[in-house]
Amino acid sequence: MKSLVLAEKPSVGKEIARVLGCHQKHKQYMEGPDYVVTWAMGHLVTLAEPEDYDPKYKTWRLEDLPILPSHMKLKVMKETSHQFRAVSQLARRSDIKELIIATDAGREGELVARWIMEIVHWKKPFKRLWISSQTDQAIKEGFAKLKPGEAFTPLYQSAVCRAEADWLIGLNVTRALTSKYNAQLAAGRVQTPTLYMLIDREKEIRSFQPVPYWTLHAQFAKFKALWRPTGKTESRMFQEDQAKGIEQQVKNQAATVKRIKREDKQELHPLAYDLTELQRDANRRYGFAAKHTSNVLQKLYEQHKLVTYPRTDSRHLSSDMVDTLKGRLNSIAVGPYASLVRPLQKKILPISKRVVDDSKVTDHHAIIPTDQPLILNDLTADEKKLYDLIARRFISLFYPPYRYELVQVEIQIGKESFHAKGTIVKDLGWKELYGKDDQQQESLPELQEGITLPSPTIDLKRQLTEPPQRYTEAELLTQMEKHSLGTPATRADIIEKLLQTETIERQANRLSPTQKGWQLAELVAEDLRSPDLTEKWERELEQISLGKGDPVRFLQEIRQQTKRLIQQISQSQIEYKPHNLTGSKCPECQGQLMEVKTKRGKNLVCSNRECKYRRAAENPLLQKRCPQCKKKMELRTGKAGKYAHCKPCNVIEMLEDNKNGKRTNKREEKALIKEYTHKESVGSSLADALKAALDNKKP
Repeated sequence: MKSLVLAEKPSVGKEIARVLGCHQKHKQYMEGPDYVVTWAMGHLVTLAEPEDYDPKYKTWRLEDLPILPSHMKLKVMKETSHQFRAVSQLARRSDIKELIIATDAGREGELVARWIMEIVHWKKPFKRLWISSQTDQAIKEGFAKLKPGEAFTPLYQSAVCRAEADWLIGLNVTRALTSKYNAQLAAGRVQTPTLYMLIDREKEIRSFQPVPYWTLHAQFAKFKALWRPTGKTESRMFQEDQAKGIEQQVKNQAATVKRIKREDKQELHPLAYDLTELQRDANRRYGFAAKHTSNVLQKLYEQHKLVTYPRTDSRHLSSDMVDTLKGRLNSIAVGPYASLVRPLQKKILPISKRVVDDSKVTDHHAIIPTDQPLILNDLTADEKKLYDLIARRFISLFYPPYRYELVQVEIQIGKESFHAKGTIVKDLGWKELYGKDDQQQESLPELQEGITLPSPTIDLKRQLTEPPQRYTEAELLTQMEKHSLGTPATRADIIEKLLQTETIERQANRLSPTQKGWQLAELVAEDLRSPDLTEKWERELEQISLGKGDPVRFLQEIRQQTKRLIQQISQSQIEYKPHNLTGSKCPECQGQLMEVKTKRGKNLVCSNRECKYRRAAENPLLQKRCPQCKKKMELRTGKAGKYAHCKPCNVIEMLEDNKNGKRTNKREEKALIKEYTHKESVGSSLADALKAALDNKKP
């Protein structure tokens, strides 16, 4: 009798099969003397669509909503049905004694496996492989310590509740908005409050009124001091008369060092990375989108096996890992990390509660390197950047604190107090790992209390208060985490969905709502805009995953909430003006054309729902990717010739001859365009209009 092992992806399944000695290769599984290893391809099974319950739901009508099936059905996904059939046939084999779930060790991975088990009516015993890295050693140890499958039933129930809640609210609200306003409008229990965070920030910016203020500076030979009333921290003056009066009082006056305060300070190393913190750091340092960080990290985990499980919300390690830490350090002691690891190899590692704390580890520990040998040349540029963040953060866990002396000086000029501060580094500690770029220090010359300094140059500066800035992805991730919107694994996808549906836009590295986003937020009920409701739901989902919540009651509340949301949309008197209307007319019905994004570029679609007219817009997508956001760039034409343009990032690249770097001639341009663009021809609006007119004349 053999064990059937179900992995989440083919690549992971084949690695597990290799470790387990399964050498008989088949198209959809691998077999050995004790195991048969197969795989899903992400999800093989999903929740049924409305039309699977009743064909009438193929047409979206407001009067048919809300759709609230008494029992949520499952169905096999058409695009991966061939793999599901293979898994189903293996599950029915008489020589299979048990199933070992080896999908990703998390809520979504549990759902992938359990839904498959439900569709194939699995009745035999099942166990769970729960590992945090994909190294051979981790796989072997995991199979030696398989866990009872039933122990993860609460996690599965939480995953089901989340999936059904997203279906019930997201699908119904999206259908209601789209049907009522004849526009592609999508909303959901997580994406809508996330959108509203950006709108709230935009409201702050738009309502902001700049206020002038003045600051007074004393420039000495080797340092600068700032005016501040004694005992207060506010250095700004909002009355010009006050500022100019103090300026006149201190001009040409002698300066005396009144007080020097010295304090020994220390800064402990930062905690290890969880996914959200890594996404924030990668966005701040390299401008990586959260989704791009997730994709690169998955390759480091799955393909290169260099880091542990990525979709974690823990920033600590578990006590059973302590014996492995020295080996992990030894494995990464190559290239730029060799000199950083060397001091740690000669001594016992200092392990504190800041590093190892079982009480703060949830399903998975923090993201750290594995003991897989590191070969940096195997990594792409972005993989190296992300790995570098993880490796340096891991090494820093065992370095001493950054120690420095903080020197604060109060200088009296006339009757006024000016203040300066500086730092004297005593021990770089963990900051040694990050070089000079991360060490912004202010230094002061040697001073003593009571000494007189030459009269400084007095400089009165007028400035204006500034509005808050739009959120970067790093800042938005922080806000989402603060309000429990989504999980570390889903937050990047939520941001990407908002971008793809054109409800928000990215300009450089900052996010803001579009005109469509502004209108959409007004059309949705207020309680769906607020993060409070979703925050409450996420807490309940967490309790369900721990076996402490009530999944039945949770879904009953979701159903009641769905009814209220649909009722509010139906009764709303708010009007919606399509954000994407163009100045062009439909050649068939004279209705206005709307610009709609598709996977292959932008299309112009008639706004009249009865008319089916559609054509490609002027700027097709190239196969060339933006170097910043990695999305396909548009083909455009300017005075200098053809060029690729990424509108969100405002990145422009000329289509150049790779051989000599010069601008291409007409013949070369055509060859390049043929190389980069999709094969579909893109006609001009005039050509399309003429063709339509000729077609209408045909008998």
